[in-house]
Amino acid sequence: MQSNKTVIIFLVKFFGTYALLFLIYSFYLNATQTTSDYYSCAPITKTVANQSKTLLNVFGYTSEIKQSESELSMRLIINDKDIARVVEGCNSISIIILFIAFIVSFAGKFKTTFLYIIFGSFLIFFINVLRISVITIALYEYPQYEYIFHDIIFPAIIYGVTFLLWVIWVVKFSKLR
Repeated sequence: MQSNKTVIIFLVKFFGTYALLFLIYSFYLNATQTTSDYYSCAPITKTVANQSKTLLNVFGYTSEIKQSESELSMRLIINDKDIARVVEGCNSISIIILFIAFIVSFAGKFKTTFLYIIFGSFLIFFINVLRISVITIALYEYPQYEYIFHDIIFPAIIYGVTFLLWVIWVVKFSKLR
């Protein structure tokens, strides 16, 4: 009976946290994105695109970003060639929300939980910017492998890092130890 209670508490915490954060994020998107007279992405998506552009330049690629005129996306351009687009789903916030919901569900001490959420969120965000930059280079250099890069390898990286952070949390810091 106790194991059922533990599962129910986990599910309530997880879905409650996820729903709350998703609702806040949805309000944020509705308040900051524009699709009426012109398209304009949310600031977080613009930030991810801009940081990816900066990293591309560090890697030696002449790059720029532009707001798409036909959809909510930021275009990543290398050497005047339109290579990739950063959409809302690419900004890592949805994955960070999922990460936070899981950590809250297995919360440990408040300070440890809070610091791990901050650390993990920044790590996921950073890995995502790196992922977007590298996939853009890969698509520029090897466009024939777009499906493998975009749909298999790079999602595995971001979800793999998130899963690894979850495992570390449960093994090292959660109340389940």
